[in-house]
Amino acid sequence: MSDSHPANSTPVFAADNLPAGAPRVIAVASGKGGVGKTSVSVNLATALVNAGQRTLLLDTDLGLANIDVMLGLSPRFTLADVFAGRCELRDTLLEGPNGLMVVPAASGKRHMTELTAQQHVGLVHAFSELDLPIDTMVVDTAAGIADGVLTFCQAAQDVVVVVCDEPASVTDAYALIKVLSRERGVSRVQVLANQVQHAKEGRQLFDKLERVSARFLDVTLNYLGAIPRDEWLRRAIQRQEAVVDAFPSSPSAVAFRDIARRSRQWQSPPGPRGHVEFFLERLISQPSNDTTRGATA
Repeated sequence: MSDSHPANSTPVFAADNLPAGAPRVIAVASGKGGVGKTSVSVNLATALVNAGQRTLLLDTDLGLANIDVMLGLSPRFTLADVFAGRCELRDTLLEGPNGLMVVPAASGKRHMTELTAQQHVGLVHAFSELDLPIDTMVVDTAAGIADGVLTFCQAAQDVVVVVCDEPASVTDAYALIKVLSRERGVSRVQVLANQVQHAKEGRQLFDKLERVSARFLDVTLNYLGAIPRDEWLRRAIQRQEAVVDAFPSSPSAVAFRDIARRSRQWQSPPGPRGHVEFFLERLISQPSNDTTRGATA
């Protein structure tokens, strides 16, 4: 396969003749960094677009963004420029591999991690005016339990928590699920085991989380599957490509396509709402549920 990258940095706009409906919004999160969360986001979104889903990949790791780097894109503008008034939201929109739409965030901009409610309103309005019909939006969040992470997860229909076989990863994943459940009212979480040596290891990781969550939390955990530790995935990252494109027959690429297939089978979001604005409106319309903040475990 040629080392040339199929993606470019050409801005894209709303396409014609696309079905208008309520898009599926999937937030990808993790309790700690270093578990491959952004790689999951990139490959899930790429697998979805390859399966015929009109897909938008939104980078909300607003201070340490790297989706553009992972896909070999060179954005002229990012969300930081939108908030600074230097451009419109449509100016940030990039075309990635096979028509994947990407909204990049900024790296090294600490102020972007401290957005106000008013700034969220501005983002809502910007997306509302974009008028971009899509089937699925994949939201790559920052690692941890910062307020922005919780808000984006709360606004999505489905939350995928990525965990790997490290004690800190399991502990921090539980902490994230606990806060999402108790403070933000998230009642269903998809768990994805990443970088596993074998399928049994992934199921064991899920079982650990499920046992403690079933005991202390009012939340349903679903096992989404596992992504194997794969040398081909590492090579794809070095090439700044999604492994599902660079090495489609590799074990990790096969697993990502299976994850994408499963996500498309989730129950569709209710209501006739179309385009993207409904998702961002939820960022400011759903108050935090702080009544149980003092609970233990």
